[in-house]
Amino acid sequence: MKKTYILAVAVLITTFSYAGGYRVALQGQKQLAMGHAGVAVINSAESVFFNPGGIAFLDKKITISVGVSPVFANISFQNSEFGWSTEADNPVATPFNVYAAYKINDWMSAGIGVYTPYGSGVEYPGDWEGSHLVNKIELSSIYIQPTFSFKINDKLSIGGGPIIAIGSVNFNRNINRSMSNAAGERANVTIDDSGVTAWGYSLGMAFRPTDKLTLGLTYKSEMKMKAKNGEAEFRNLPGTAPGNFDNVTFNATLPLPAELAVGASYMINDKWLVAFDYNRVYWDAYESLDVYFSNGQASHNPRNYKNSSVYRFGLQYIASGRFTLRGGYYYDESPVQAGYFAPETPRNDSNNFTGGLTFNISERFAIDAAFLFVHFDEVDASYDHYQENGQNVSFGGTYKNNAFVPSLGVSYAF
Repeated sequence: MKKTYILAVAVLITTFSYAGGYRVALQGQKQLAMGHAGVAVINSAESVFFNPGGIAFLDKKITISVGVSPVFANISFQNSEFGWSTEADNPVATPFNVYAAYKINDWMSAGIGVYTPYGSGVEYPGDWEGSHLVNKIELSSIYIQPTFSFKINDKLSIGGGPIIAIGSVNFNRNINRSMSNAAGERANVTIDDSGVTAWGYSLGMAFRPTDKLTLGLTYKSEMKMKAKNGEAEFRNLPGTAPGNFDNVTFNATLPLPAELAVGASYMINDKWLVAFDYNRVYWDAYESLDVYFSNGQASHNPRNYKNSSVYRFGLQYIASGRFTLRGGYYYDESPVQAGYFAPETPRNDSNNFTGGLTFNISERFAIDAAFLFVHFDEVDASYDHYQENGQNVSFGGTYKNNAFVPSLGVSYAF
């Protein structure tokens, strides 16, 4: 029983960190429309996120970008051997972004970003086949990133600043595959925590060797999420359940991976711009999850993630003084290795298609619209590290999932 409780919390922390398996990039409407390529595209306050070194190249005194990106996701699971078929109900998540940049003088600029890189929900039918791993997840997180940028000369600028992440999570799963009370109701646990924080930093550099070519480099540090005194509520336990499960709390520290991104953009002519980004995410920092409990128990759970890459391509076309059109694509590799594929993180390699436009209402004010369609490759996979009665129990099947994200924002500059 105690081991089952420990595994439940392990799943909670994993879900909190990796947003239900969706690593969807939604940090700005202009750049989202271009395949989320923005390391070397300096056209708005969105550069606070994409490349803090680039905001020193912004022309306007004050630049502001605000947007929201509701996520509509679908997940289906099948196992033909046992005749299982389940579809998850995914509540609509609404990640948002707010950026502002201010040109202090000709060589120094400041900015701030508030955004939600992880925020989603997944809910499976009650007591479904994988309910011993997850029933329901609700996740929210907010990142706050102040930054400064310095123009070294007319061709080179650098910048950076701290990042603080603040998040909360609510998670429910059944205790195991069969435990129930005298009324036949499945025993389950709900775990809730808020105010989980982490600190890190972001660095960036922008280099313009010519008027047409821009090169960019950014690095976001590893961050450590620290859950302290999280709460757990157990329901429908049988009267014979051993152990003390009243007012149990837990502490855990989990590394969030560092990320390196390089990019280039090139102005083909006055109307066309092409961009490319390469992101390397150092998931190998996530080797194991260690959880410590107030009742003296501890859990060490291997995850064995691998480093992964994202390849992004974007196009921009200035159709007129009113309209700018954008399109893009990116390929996102999954860090999950064979045997570690769990239903709360049902992600595989994905193909991602984007598009959008900017409508300039005036010289200062514009509306930015974008969309993203995420198609995860269908995968036959399993999670082989759930323990019951001292034995590893495998759970797997065929997963199909995708997501559609419309995105709308406004930008203001003067």
